[in-house]
Amino acid sequence: MYGPGGFYRRPEGPAGHFRTSVHASPLFAQAVARLLCRVDEALGRPAVLDFVDMGAGRGELVTGVLDALPADVAARARGYAVELADRPPGLDTRITWLTEPPAAVTGLLFANEWLDNVPVDVAEVDSAGVPRLVLVAQDGTERLGEAVTGAEADWLARWWPLPAEEGLRAEIGLPRDLAWASVVDRVVRGLAVAVDYAHTTATRPPFGTLTGFREGRETAPVPDGSCDITAHVALDACAAAPGATRPARGTARTLPNTAPTPRGTAQEPPTTARALPPAGLLAQRAALHALGITGARPPLALASTDPSAYVRALANAGEAAELTASGGLGDFGWLVQPVGIPDPLT
Repeated sequence: MYGPGGFYRRPEGPAGHFRTSVHASPLFAQAVARLLCRVDEALGRPAVLDFVDMGAGRGELVTGVLDALPADVAARARGYAVELADRPPGLDTRITWLTEPPAAVTGLLFANEWLDNVPVDVAEVDSAGVPRLVLVAQDGTERLGEAVTGAEADWLARWWPLPAEEGLRAEIGLPRDLAWASVVDRVVRGLAVAVDYAHTTATRPPFGTLTGFREGRETAPVPDGSCDITAHVALDACAAAPGATRPARGTARTLPNTAPTPRGTAQEPPTTARALPPAGLLAQRAALHALGITGARPPLALASTDPSAYVRALANAGEAAELTASGGLGDFGWLVQPVGIPDPLT
């Protein structure tokens, strides 16, 4: 995905192939800016306020958030785009481009459709009822490999138990749990949010969700760099990971905490395990409603008194409706982890 000529290094970027909330409307960045302002208030308006955009793509979200902040907050805000692809030309100079998150974050760390691209193993039940790893060749051809054992088997037993029925599949979300725990570990005080298409234990799909996307269409997930490869996220498992599952820093499946603390960040990273409050899980429509994005149509009377304002408000209502729609972006899951502050969405 990120190798030479890989999917995420193409000039058109992800926006050329699929539509996320960030690309659907500037209202999304405005809502995230409002959330950052709430975090700012809960932190007591620190001298330096961090906003970290995980899996930043071409920097669209962090740019929109900084542009939407009130002047007094923008003057203290520090924007970080975390992305393995190269920094795009012409990006706002206020944004620091990193390949891994800052070692210490005081503010808001926001991961929009990041966890679904953290690689996972796929397990499939064989004819004997045993879950086995699915091995994939570069052309997409699959075969079953060894039985799932160890920590991966423990994860399946807890979060996605597979009946002994041949052909059933699961995506083993342990690497995502560890990735999420590792970024939450970098938040000194503030809020960490992950937004993704997701499922919980009550709604696990029997055959998994692994798929590919190319040019706006779903396609076979062939691992040759020609398409996006993605799978839905077990957000409930991720929610339980910080504090409970301490990532082994520096291993292949974690984000090693070796990044320098950028100049201007408010505090040093934590050095000991912390007790965190329970994370919140809610649908995107509920989160955006709490941030003032409702999709309500403007009053018809406005069309008579200020037609231009009515047209603008009507357009915003349409965009808000897309962001909050059932069966679409509104069904995305939000995982909200406060660190040292109350949950600003409640």
